[in-house]
Amino acid sequence: MFSRTAYIVCLLLMCYTSFFFYPRWKQHNTEAAIAWDVSGYYWYLPSMFIYHDLEHQGFKDSILKKYAPTGSDFQQGMQLDNGNYVMKYSSGMAVMFLPFFTVANVLAGPLGYPADGFSAPYQLAIQLGGFLMSIIGLWYLRKLLLNFYGDKAVAITLILLVLGSNYLNYSSIDCGMSHCWLFTIYVFLMLNTHYFYQTFKTKFAIRIGLLVGLATLTRPTDIISCLIPLLWGMESISVAAIKDRFNLIVKNFKSLLLASICAVVVISVQLIYWKHVSGHWLVYSYGDQSFSWKHPHWLLYSLNYRCGWLTYAPMLMLALIGFLPFLKNGKNRVAIIVFCLINYYIVSAWDIWWYGGRAMVQSYPALMFPFAALISAALDRKALLWVLAPIAVVFIYFNVWLTWHYHKGGLYDSDCMTNHYFWRVVGRWSVPDNTIVLRDNTDLYEAQPTDTHLIYQNNLIVDTAVGATKYLTLNKEVQESPVYHFAYSGDRSTWLRVQATFHCEHKEWDVWKMTQFIVRLVDRSKPGKGIVKENMIRVYRLLDDGGTKEVSLDMKLPHKHYDSVQVSFWNAGSEQQLTVSDLKILGFSK
Repeated sequence: MFSRTAYIVCLLLMCYTSFFFYPRWKQHNTEAAIAWDVSGYYWYLPSMFIYHDLEHQGFKDSILKKYAPTGSDFQQGMQLDNGNYVMKYSSGMAVMFLPFFTVANVLAGPLGYPADGFSAPYQLAIQLGGFLMSIIGLWYLRKLLLNFYGDKAVAITLILLVLGSNYLNYSSIDCGMSHCWLFTIYVFLMLNTHYFYQTFKTKFAIRIGLLVGLATLTRPTDIISCLIPLLWGMESISVAAIKDRFNLIVKNFKSLLLASICAVVVISVQLIYWKHVSGHWLVYSYGDQSFSWKHPHWLLYSLNYRCGWLTYAPMLMLALIGFLPFLKNGKNRVAIIVFCLINYYIVSAWDIWWYGGRAMVQSYPALMFPFAALISAALDRKALLWVLAPIAVVFIYFNVWLTWHYHKGGLYDSDCMTNHYFWRVVGRWSVPDNTIVLRDNTDLYEAQPTDTHLIYQNNLIVDTAVGATKYLTLNKEVQESPVYHFAYSGDRSTWLRVQATFHCEHKEWDVWKMTQFIVRLVDRSKPGKGIVKENMIRVYRLLDDGGTKEVSLDMKLPHKHYDSVQVSFWNAGSEQQLTVSDLKILGFSK
């Protein structure tokens, strides 16, 4: 069967990606398998079974110091008014991690590793658990889709999903994250729902309830998973269809009640935990992070250049296009469409919209229905196939390029991607070093100017002692420079190039603390600051430990009135020392 071969190809690629390309369990600190969000999901387990301190978290500082899964900050939980800590994330992932944690906990000591919950055996166990969950989910996705689509269409769907979307990353590298686990939960939920409506057997109702409960326990917003079994099999929302569904629910009320009880039992794990640590049955553990239900961030979430879902997983645009043939010929239309719309609304409403397209991965089992519908239509209409095939190839290339540069190549930066930088680097395997300034700055003159003339110069000498000259120095105590300014309203130039020489002993790696080199054009006749244009770059992007380098910041002059240029430097909270000298401003046109 084509789909079986396609699965084997996907499996081999996923194995290579997980075990050879970027094995997370071999990484350290925030790049380790148990880091950032994963460490928050996981924190319940060492708290309960190793340190026996679920409430006070007395062990947290030693773990943060030794393994730094979230740097030096305890982001896994927050302290309550009663002095106890509550975990930020709900406990569903910890429940699913438990078998893998248990094996690692038993083997760590005999293998010569610290049985502290974070040494190498634990890292490997969580990575293997996520990978196993992913390959199981993909296999059963194949079985699910074969109930509705032809073997060739399913084969192509699997290949394009794995090779051409962010599922590759979250199933093989970042598989400790919740998304591939939820992906598999949704596959099982749909498959058991399909079997239930074929047989109405109690065992499938029990599985449905447990799966809905586990999805909700993992991410509370995934309580919407209950819509799938409730709406499965409906092909319209007509009065007759709604009446038939109501009668079917009444007829199978005992099964529905049993499924509900199973779901509540699973969800109660979280309620009992909250009651234990806080004294309340419900706790909102995300602090000031919340949803904008009235104003979801549709465009920012989907299409921004920083981390937009469709910007960086464009293959899923084909799934959206696939709703057209799916609406005409698809099965379970109401369940799939309603779930996809509500899920998309929820993930877009989250105010931390820059968490990116990863939150859509668990909905891919549902989106594969319209995706496979489009593939089926293309196999039936050769003209459509000839249109879609080259597009799919480009999207596969893009996903391979993105996966490489996200983990190794360095051209993708999830914090500082801009449209100018994106289009300068996309699809390329190397670019000139100075291209990196486009992560901060909109302007870059890449050719060598031939008609430069000096407009302003300042050596930035702040003190001259016998035998020594002291230049402008920024450090922990001195965070901001003076503002260096001069009158300027334009001349024959169309560009400014602002240059300064920088020296550091130790590079600042935190992008948000990197020293900013700032240039402004100002109209002093306007009230307030009167800023006409502002460009900035983070100079540590271009520096190395012990390095001295002349850094240039380009600005294309606008067709607006301005009468002053201002230059300043801000250390942005960094404690690293940076020396700045030889400030020059050049004008040029070509």
